[in-house]
Amino acid sequence: MSKLYPVNPEFAAAARVSADDYARLYDESIKDPEGFWKRIGQRVDWIKPPTKIKDVSFDPSDLHIRWYEDGELNVSANCLDRQLEKRGDKVAIIFEGDDPKDSRRITYRELHAEVCKFANTLKNLGVVKGDRIAIYLPMIPEAAVAMLACARIGAIHSVVFGGFSPDSLAGRIVDSKAKVVITADEGLRASKHIPLKVNVDAALERPGTSSVETVIVVRHTGGPINMQSPRDRWYHTLMEGQSTDCAPTPVEAEHPLFVLYTSGS
Repeated sequence: MSKLYPVNPEFAAAARVSADDYARLYDESIKDPEGFWKRIGQRVDWIKPPTKIKDVSFDPSDLHIRWYEDGELNVSANCLDRQLEKRGDKVAIIFEGDDPKDSRRITYRELHAEVCKFANTLKNLGVVKGDRIAIYLPMIPEAAVAMLACARIGAIHSVVFGGFSPDSLAGRIVDSKAKVVITADEGLRASKHIPLKVNVDAALERPGTSSVETVIVVRHTGGPINMQSPRDRWYHTLMEGQSTDCAPTPVEAEHPLFVLYTSGS
């Protein structure tokens, strides 16, 4: 038998949307989906505002679902740049590592600077719009930086869970034709060291992974690893001297942001 826990009235009163508002918005979205999403889309900062809101065809010979297809924007700019004027010094990321003593608070302004530096790093490595990047990292701030930096230059990232095996990582690299792998020396989970770089090395010995040109390694635990020159590069070394200014690349609304593989068969 389930038990219901009533919502605190003060908490409910502070909700962004009431039950009545939700019902009204849902009704509007059903009756006039194009008008509704045109209005909702204005909450996003567009580089080129869309004129085509909804383009849907269920014809088997021309099956497609497209939204805002002629609009251009950048996810990184929407996550970061628009926050700088009023929220720049507010905390964007609260990080607590495997050891609670390993903690960081990163403001929007600090995060923006790191993302721009890493976006410039990727550009200097030859990454361009549409390239695929595999991210095989622990849950550390550099993972968020990597995802946002990819979005900033129009690269398509694929996050691979740090607990996956070399074969699982290799399969995703092969399918996506990843140009760069971003990893760390090791991960930490309940004080157990996870050999991420070792796994990357093993994955890149598998057939079909030759698309990878560069492996970027975050020094996380300081554990000993094998760096294969010129393929392997340290994250902190690459970031040295990079500009904290990187203009966001305009991408189409239908441009892929990421590729996410399931673990099922």
